Amino acid sequence: MANKKALFVGINKFANYPQFALNGCVNDAKDMAALYKDLLGFKATEMSTLTDSQATKANIMDRLNAMVAEAKAGKLNYLVFSLSSHGTQMNDTSGDEPDGKDEAFVPYDIAEKAGAWDPAHIISDDELHDLFVQLPANVLLEVYLDTCHSGSGLRGAEFGLHAPRPRYVAPPDHEFTKKSAKMRGFTLGAGGKKGAASAEKAAVAGANHVLWTGCKANETSADAYFNGRYNGAFTYYLVKVMRETQNKLSRKQVISKMRAQMKSGFSQNPQLEGNATNRTQAIIY
Repeated sequence: MANKKALFVGINKFANYPQFALNGCVNDAKDMAALYKDLLGFKATEMSTLTDSQATKANIMDRLNAMVAEAKAGKLNYLVFSLSSHGTQMNDTSGDEPDGKDEAFVPYDIAEKAGAWDPAHIISDDELHDLFVQLPANVLLEVYLDTCHSGSGLRGAEFGLHAPRPRYVAPPDHEFTKKSAKMRGFTLGAGGKKGAASAEKAAVAGANHVLWTGCKANETSADAYFNGRYNGAFTYYLVKVMRETQNKLSRKQVISKMRAQMKSGFSQNPQLEGNATNRTQAIIY
């Protein structure tokens, strides 16, 4: 039996940018919590949810840091983190990005400083990597990111009034005026490859880390309308497939069924990263 803890985050509203508002992120967080409770055996005491004004950068990172600390102390061996919000980009200062841009995730209190994103109010993929890489090798980490990783186009005009919208925010004009650090190589955990996409780097820093993303690094994730209710397309189909199959499929089979079901309506391609053993097992062990 796993000693486990989960954090589910969904952000529809943003304090300083009402124009960034989304519709399905809070539903995503609630649906992921319900999935882990109903199907994956999590108790209410093992889960927490942050939505909208609760989901500041400080609150999100405090919860994640506490989970990692418990895991390092030997109290937890399975951590879950899901985030539904906007994705964006920011200047790479560590030199591990070929394009000089770090992928980043938008908390409720996203803000600018001197014409660029304020580091105190944005979550970079480097920060998640640096936190999660501290986990002991025996701790399984499962991360779900229903955000965009680039500004590529999104199909969906056929949906009319409720047409999907991309979960992506363009960076401020001055975000990339600073000189980026010289690129250095980045290697994933065991079996990884150098120069991996930032979406992968966000979580898969170790051999026992699993990352699910709503799309490829050059695509957008949709905030969409299903049967009278909004969700992220990735989260909607993840929950749908999991409930239909009652967790009798491996992670690899789940992502395959999701892609097949999403193919007719969405241009995004959900991704699954992790070692071969975890990919061929069901979501919880």
